[in-house]
Amino acid sequence: MNIKKLISIVSAAASTAAMAGYTAMTAFADEVAAADAASSSQDTAQMGAGASLGGMLIPLAIMFALLYFVAIRPQKKRDRELKEMQENLQVGDEVVTGGGIVGIVVSVGEDTVVIETGGAKHKLRIKNWAITENVTAAERIKEAKASGKSSSSAKLESAAIVDDDADDKKSKKKKDDEEE
Repeated sequence: MNIKKLISIVSAAASTAAMAGYTAMTAFADEVAAADAASSSQDTAQMGAGASLGGMLIPLAIMFALLYFVAIRPQKKRDRELKEMQENLQVGDEVVTGGGIVGIVVSVGEDTVVIETGGAKHKLRIKNWAITENVTAAERIKEAKASGKSSSSAKLESAAIVDDDADDKKSKKKKDDEEE
C-alpha cells in the first residue's frame, strides 16, 4: 500500500468521523433549539434554522475540497501525462498496450501507431489511446535523472526486440557443436 492511498483512507475516515460527530451534536442542538423555539418568538427559531444550515455547509465544503485534492486532481494529472505520452511517441520507442502487447514503434500516424512484436517481427496497427506505457521514454527519463541532465537533452536510443526464437536456435547450435 503506497503512502498516497494510506493518506486518502485516513483522511476519508477522519472526515467521516468528524461529519458523524457534528451531525450527532447538531441533532441534539436542533432538539434544544426546537424546545427553545416553542418558548421564544418566531424570529429566534428562524435564526437557529439558518445557523444550522450554515453549520452543515462548512463540513460539506471541507469534504468536497478534500475529495478534490485526494482523488480528482491526481487522476486529472495522470490522464494529462498519459495523453502527452501518447502524442509524443517516436519511431523506435518500446511501448506496452492496454492488453499487454509489447512492441517497438515502426511508424506513427495521426491516430494510429504500427508496432512490431515478437521474434517473427509481426506488425500490428493500433490506436494511440490503446498505448498505456512508453518503456523507452521511461528509461530515458531515468538515465537523464541519473546523469543529472534534463529529459529533453537525453539522447534517443532505440530499443531492441527480444528474439526468443533466435536465442533458442543459438543455444541448440551450441549444444550440437559441443556434442560433436
